Amino acid sequence: MSRSALVGNVTAMLTDAGFVVSDRCAIRPKSFDVAARRGDELVLVKILGNVDAFNEETGMEMRRLGTHLGATPFVIGLRSRDEDLKPDVVYFRHGVPVFSPDTAYNLFIEGVPPLIYAAPGGLYVNIDGDLLADERKRRDWSLGRLATELGVSRRTVSKYEDGMNASVEIAMALEELFEGELTSPVDVLEGTDEIHETDPTPEDPAADPNDEELVATLVRTGFTVHPTNRSPFNAVSTEEDRDEGPVLTGHSTFTRAAKKRAKIMSSIGHVTRTRSVYVVDETSRESVDGTALVEREELEALDDADELRAMIRERAEPEEAL
Repeated sequence: MSRSALVGNVTAMLTDAGFVVSDRCAIRPKSFDVAARRGDELVLVKILGNVDAFNEETGMEMRRLGTHLGATPFVIGLRSRDEDLKPDVVYFRHGVPVFSPDTAYNLFIEGVPPLIYAAPGGLYVNIDGDLLADERKRRDWSLGRLATELGVSRRTVSKYEDGMNASVEIAMALEELFEGELTSPVDVLEGTDEIHETDPTPEDPAADPNDEELVATLVRTGFTVHPTNRSPFNAVSTEEDRDEGPVLTGHSTFTRAAKKRAKIMSSIGHVTRTRSVYVVDETSRESVDGTALVEREELEALDDADELRAMIRERAEPEEAL
């Protein structure tokens, strides 16, 4: 299957699952292919035939964007090396969850989350430690008795009851011994940090030298600017202690490529519920598909973030009303 066909299939699946899906980020380099929202669930999705192409730089950017936009990043892929990704198994690459289209279908269409995740040493599941302890005590089994049944140490059983996850083989043995489910699913959208220890959100990269003056101006008006290096926008600009959301921020001369980026930013902004602004040296237009166009001189004349947000709204809303 070609990558283009795979992207189309995944996008269609997300739409069928009730997500609003952005236009594809048809630019290079790109950290994600589409943004999608279903209610309060916001995801950034990278779609690959071979997930080995997912490098650390891309993973770091997806994690940063997830933090700045309040989104969950993940990768949907077909295979790693020469092996297909197993169904209903969550893998990890550079701190980002990875799973197959079949797993995504079960999760988003059927409402059946995966139970298994891959980690060094094999495949594992989440054990409900409290339920395990209750079942053991109900049968009046000691830690030693259960350890003997499982072929592990007493200390290992104690760790299972304290929340340590177990191999698939141990989980199956436990459920056979107690004749019931003792596992809990992997919460791809909320709880993967609990099973996969990741570093804190990676630090923002340095701004492109061509954007340094723009960044300084935005900072002066009250924004915190988070530069990007693999996205259709140059930065995500935020304000602390404000209810208003981030602003996707782009910058370049107003060329055909800039117009394309502005359109993609507008589509992503619609899904992520953010505004978008593209700063240019000169233009006769006020917006592109809802992305406000602001000339550099106009921006430099502003005194605070409220003035910029008002300008963005005024220029974007006439197009939104059409």
